[in-house]
Amino acid sequence: MASSQGAQTPVRIAPSILAADFSKLGEEVRAVAEAGADWIHIDVMDGHFVPNITIGPAVAKALRPHCDLPFDVHLMISPVDPMIEGFVEAGADIISLHPEAGPHLHRSLQTIRGFGKKAGVVLNPATPVSVVDNVMDMVDLILVMSVNPGFGGQAFIESQLEKISALRARIDNHVAGGGQHIDLEVDGGIDRVTAPRTIAAGANVLVAGTATFKGGPEAYADNIAAMRAG
Repeated sequence: MASSQGAQTPVRIAPSILAADFSKLGEEVRAVAEAGADWIHIDVMDGHFVPNITIGPAVAKALRPHCDLPFDVHLMISPVDPMIEGFVEAGADIISLHPEAGPHLHRSLQTIRGFGKKAGVVLNPATPVSVVDNVMDMVDLILVMSVNPGFGGQAFIESQLEKISALRARIDNHVAGGGQHIDLEVDGGIDRVTAPRTIAAGANVLVAGTATFKGGPEAYADNIAAMRAG
């Protein structure tokens, strides 16, 4: 089960627009916002760091007027540092990156925070928990990938539940020692079945693409509510 710290943190749902209808992204973003989403998750892929290509800063900027929810931007690109400023200017509120995507993780996090934005570290399924130990004071979010990054609609990787629990313990110890709040986010294979399990393990932000957008706009509110309930 989640620790007391994790249990006290409200669960947020961050629909991934990767699963939205790209022919009408503005409408889709407005629809999930009205349906009760907390954040908008924007997956950025470059066809190099991951085997797919999605969107760049111009699309994020175009979406910004459609919604005032926080834009949670996940950069799956390498090298990542040259692209940070572009997404800041596009309206990102949270920018998360992979330790493997640049030579100096601490410096990259400093760059994001230097722009006044929240900074996140993303752990792939094979990335060890220990990678965050020396940057805990620099992060506002830790994102656990429960699938390999690059595509939507993949099956949840069970081994990541143990990683979520280990990170929850680290975060709780950090906060208990006077450290800043850190959100624990999970992305990959999240649906009505896996959502309660990730919440029980300690997650407080769930990224859900397919599970949010299935059924069309009339289903979005029920989809989001079901996952939030855990």
